[in-house]
Parts: sequence; C-alpha cells; structure tokens
Amino acid sequence: MKYNYLFGPVPSRRLGMSLGVDLVPKKVCSLDCVYCEVGKTTLLTTERKEYISFEKITEEIRHYFEHNAKPDFITLTGSGEPTLHSRIGDVVKYVKYYHPKVPVAVITNGTLLNHAKLRDELMNADVILPSLDAATDAVFNKINRAFPQIRVNDHVEGLVKFRKQFTGKIWLEVFILPGYNMHSEELTQLKEKIKQIAPDAIQLNTLDRPGVLEGLIPATHKELAAIAKHLSSESTEIILKPPKQSNSTAEMKDVKSLIMNTLRRRPCTIDDLTKVTGLSEVVLTKHISTLNANGDIECFDQKRGMFYRMKG
Repeated sequence: MKYNYLFGPVPSRRLGMSLGVDLVPKKVCSLDCVYCEVGKTTLLTTERKEYISFEKITEEIRHYFEHNAKPDFITLTGSGEPTLHSRIGDVVKYVKYYHPKVPVAVITNGTLLNHAKLRDELMNADVILPSLDAATDAVFNKINRAFPQIRVNDHVEGLVKFRKQFTGKIWLEVFILPGYNMHSEELTQLKEKIKQIAPDAIQLNTLDRPGVLEGLIPATHKELAAIAKHLSSESTEIILKPPKQSNSTAEMKDVKSLIMNTLRRRPCTIDDLTKVTGLSEVVLTKHISTLNANGDIECFDQKRGMFYRMKG
C-alpha cells in the first residue's frame, strides 16, 4: 500500500523512531515562519476543518500496524499545522484505543491552543511539542508571520491554559534565529513568558536546512549555549542532530520512492538522507544522480552543503 499521509518511521531528535502522520495538505498553517524547512505557507488560515478524511488517515494507520513493527512514537505533524484538522482529537483517540502501547506526540506551533475545544481534544496525547519563538508582537510578526488575528499574548495564554489542564509532557521548542529574536530584551521577555507556561522541557533549535527566506544563518552552538544559560532552567537543552537509522531500512525495495517521499517534505543533503533512510552514501549518490538527470529533483548550494528537493 502506498501511504499518502504517513511517512517514516524516521529518526527524530526528540522522539526516537517516529511514524509521522500528515493531517493537513502542504502547507496549510496559521504561521508562515521565515525559517520553515517545509517551505512557504500556501494557505495562511486559522480555520479548522477536516482537511484530509479521517477514514483515509486511520485506514493507513491500520494498514501500517498490520504490516510493520511498531514505532517509538506516532507523531501528528508533517506538512502544515496539525491542529487545524478538526478531527485531530479523534485521530489521537483512534491510536490510543487500537495501539495503546504506542505513545502519541503532537508537534504544533501552539497558536490555536487558546481554543478550549482544541485543548480538550489533545488531552489524550502523551507529549505535546509546541513552539514559542517570540515574546513581543513585533518579533512574532517578523519571524513567524502569523495569521493577522493572532497575537503573541493570545499564543502564550493558550499555552498557559493548556499547561494547567494537560497531564502529559510539554516540550517547548524555541527557534533561535540571528537577526530576529536574539537581542537581550526579547530573550528576557521570552524567559518570563516561558516561566508562565512552565513546560517540562525547553528545547532550543536553530536553522539546519534552508528556510523560506534566503540569507538566513543558524545560531552557533556557543550562542545557543549562552541563551540556554540566560534562560537559566535545568530543563533547557540544545537539540542535537538525529542519530543514524539502522541498516534495516536499506533493505527497502523501492529506494527511489523512499528518497522522493523524503524530499517531498523537506530539502535534504546526502548526509541528511543517510540519517533518514539508513541508505549508504554510495547508494544515495547513485539514485540522486539519476533523479536529478531525469528532472525529478533539483539541487542548490547552501552553507551546510548541496541540498536536493523535489522539482516544481
């Protein structure tokens, strides 16, 4: 069966071997973050609806578990903002009912958590990974480019309310980007907002792949370490690159499909692809060359190396 809404399992920096589930088309989101590795938002919205049929999503999940070993996590994430799907709560309940031993994570920008109905829908999840990159509207609009009616205080208020209700883990990601949110005044205010939210962990991240805008640069490890110290929380960590996947993935028959499904979601270097697919650099280089020559993919040079992505 070809999966249209599942991807992986892939090695996650935070969730081990994670089976991803796309709940919205690329790239339906309430934000249009300048650093997003998935690409520019195609539909900037806060409208919640059943973007993808619940039955189609659960059919793929059922088929996967019937034919594959269970992953470490099922992660609702992917090509847009998953909480925009009006039946995300039903998807969580489905997984928890039929596969209770597999934890469910939701990677979200958190902007819709000020809606009580959504907070209730997520109560059955095990881990929620929201983000907060700014403490002021000026920086929020610059780095996250939110839907016009979203304000940073509403964003924070939703996270605070969710923390009071949710009994699972909350791992708050803060994306650090030089020239956007690294000045001391913003970081000081951000520290206060994070205290209000009281997440179980604070995870600092920075640019690892090309973003939406050209010319963006990642924060250095030294800069991230200084920010972690400034936040002065024992639960603050700098997210590291994912570990290499076992060679078992290399036994997959359709290498071309594996590569293209990976690049369809985000640009990757050869090194990225070795980590995600488990295939050797020699095998990947051979197939990448063929796909590039056939016009299926294109390459472009960035600071971290040569990246490949789906053409068009």
